[in-house]
Amino acid sequence: MLDSIITTQITLQVFAICTAVSLALGVGAALLCMYKSRYTQSFILTLAMLPAVVQVVIMLVNGNIGAGVAVAGTFSLVRFRSAPGTAREIGMIFLAMAIGLATGMGYVALAVLFFLIMAVFVLALTGLRFGGGNEQERELKITIPENLDYDGLFDDLFQTYTRSARLERVKTTNMGTLYELHYSVVLKTERIPKEFLDALRCRNGNLNIVCGRAATKEAL
Repeated sequence: MLDSIITTQITLQVFAICTAVSLALGVGAALLCMYKSRYTQSFILTLAMLPAVVQVVIMLVNGNIGAGVAVAGTFSLVRFRSAPGTAREIGMIFLAMAIGLATGMGYVALAVLFFLIMAVFVLALTGLRFGGGNEQERELKITIPENLDYDGLFDDLFQTYTRSARLERVKTTNMGTLYELHYSVVLKTERIPKEFLDALRCRNGNLNIVCGRAATKEAL
């Protein structure tokens, strides 16, 4: 059942079957990448066509060592002409390439089975918010003038509006006339209370305040 449908030569029928499966699974991989995630149209279109492209490349190589080395060198150059993506995007690219490798060698049933297993795995972990972190955790940046002592300046406000607060780092800005305080806080509610920000503005002289999810722990 999981044997290759390519025996000695690649016929038109075999090529049509492999290409159809590659395109279908490519669209499936694109839909899987779109699930509860930010994406761009160009990336989704590329991901959908990637299995078919890899499949044709593998069919063209078909045991030719010289062609295989040339193709490997060509693919390695793509890395230097593309912007790095997120870890999820890179994982989906590897999934699409694995599908293309399988269909290119004629293992159509294996490609379908592998995609179904990975789709169920990804959807299950996404639904369980595996690795998502605390929903109430936020990154808080507060700018204060240099004449304010930041040690314990907002402790009473943190005690009222947050479950925990930790000063991560302090940075000077504006030629040393301002301090930028970076806190990691866990709010008591999922939404950021307006009165919390208003109270902070009264303490820091109405300077900049930024509160949002940390980039490294951004939820899907």
